[in-house]
Amino acid sequence: MPLGTLDRNPPPFFRQGYSAFSKLAFFSALAVFLMVADTRFRLAVPLRAGIAVVLNPIERTLRVPVEIWNGGAGYLQGLKQAQAAEDAARRQLAAQAERAARAEQLAAENNRLRALLDLRPALQVKSVSAEVLYEAPDPYSRKVVIDRGAVHGVVRGAPVVNEAGVLGQVTRTYPLASEVSLLIDKDAAIPVLNSRTQQRSAAFGTSDAGMELRFIAGNADVQVGDLLMTSGVDGVYPPGLPVAKVSAVDRRADSGFARIQLVPTANADSVRHVLVLEPIGLQMPKPAEAPASAASAAKGAAARKPGRKAAEGGAP
Repeated sequence: MPLGTLDRNPPPFFRQGYSAFSKLAFFSALAVFLMVADTRFRLAVPLRAGIAVVLNPIERTLRVPVEIWNGGAGYLQGLKQAQAAEDAARRQLAAQAERAARAEQLAAENNRLRALLDLRPALQVKSVSAEVLYEAPDPYSRKVVIDRGAVHGVVRGAPVVNEAGVLGQVTRTYPLASEVSLLIDKDAAIPVLNSRTQQRSAAFGTSDAGMELRFIAGNADVQVGDLLMTSGVDGVYPPGLPVAKVSAVDRRADSGFARIQLVPTANADSVRHVLVLEPIGLQMPKPAEAPASAASAAKGAAARKPGRKAAEGGAP
């Protein structure tokens, strides 16, 4: 290889240029000059505007992940707030539904009370309004306890009615409460009158919380839908109060009596306010007694008659 072809320049590592201090001084002076020129003559404004135009798409592209992050955080926060608002709305709706149900219940109770107030003038007997406290805890009977007792004038045997008809009869009294046996109790019985045929009979409670007519001939004139009312012949219930309706008539060929099932007009499961009536027997006038003075005078007259006869016989 010829010697003229050899590169005699030193490698870049060993090249010597301007010193570092010279470069620092030059670029520092250039920076000061550009700052002064930009401040006084606005030389870098067009350059800055051009660079901003070129870098704007790049800035927008770089801001996409940041906007996605912020938007996702805002979405999650908004979703959480929406769920909280939905929960609050559901609770408010439940409260409003409860208030609406309570309002409907109060309206129904108001209608029943109005019906009881309308019923009171129609009854020609004394009555005491009462409220049902609870159902007696006896699984073998149907009884309820009311909040009126002996101190309020309630007596055993008093009829209990509501606006729909007869519910039952007071069978036990306490000073401040009373126990009422319902008509659907298996031991209950009430004399009734068929409003269509004027036929008297007796309705009894059954073991399945229903009612039936017993001892009715198989060919008796009883039809489904007949209304049975109190007859008043027992001296307890006022006449003309609704008791039950005939729901089924089974005329058995192998028996001389028909099986007649009834549906009470008063629903004992939903009753709350009732009227306790005074039994009719207590309102019957007592038989007049002769005054004690009249009785003693009669006895004295009877005692004087033999003495008068003796005196008349001994006279001359």
